Amino acid sequence: MLAWFQALMPKEDRFFDLFEKHAAKLVAGSRELRSALDGGAGLAGHCARVSALEDDADAIARDVLLAVRRTFITPFDRGDIQSLISAMDDAIDQMRKTTKAIGLFEVAEFDPLMREMGDIIVKAAALTVDLVGALRQMRRDAAKITAMVEQMTGLEDQSDQLHDQGIKALYAANRGSNAMAFIVGTEIYGHLESVVDRFEDVAKLISGILIEHI
Repeated sequence: MLAWFQALMPKEDRFFDLFEKHAAKLVAGSRELRSALDGGAGLAGHCARVSALEDDADAIARDVLLAVRRTFITPFDRGDIQSLISAMDDAIDQMRKTTKAIGLFEVAEFDPLMREMGDIIVKAAALTVDLVGALRQMRRDAAKITAMVEQMTGLEDQSDQLHDQGIKALYAANRGSNAMAFIVGTEIYGHLESVVDRFEDVAKLISGILIEHI
């Protein structure tokens, strides 16, 4: 009887609106982070805007978690909703950690490979927008979602390669001369790689949700 009653109830679609709103913060944060990697006079401002966007994203995540508790019918499993918004929030949290490290170590110049990783982060954020948008019609767009998840995996692979190349270049440039520069550079590379990893986590979660509903 309960299953029959639930089938008649309209599902709460505002979750999709909140996911998309959060994804927009991810895109904005990725662009500010990428601009920060250009260095220059605007560096501090870009870092500050990443922090502000992370606060905005946290508020959206809280709205999602509150809606999960208050909504009788959800568009898909409550646990999946909570996991997805948490993974999305982890991505912008990691952007903030990256900019905090930049400020802590007073980094003002960045390697070209760091900027390339920043470009990948921007692409991953934009792809997340498309993935989240496709959730509204996940059965219809199943093939599209699968292709985008594979694309995200490809971006993560590229990021790993750039990370390894960057660490190797840092070691070659600072071996026996400037250990601190190597340590700091390694820290920044690690944070950038983690941002892309978090986006891949989002893609994998969406893939899992799709599998459960087709």
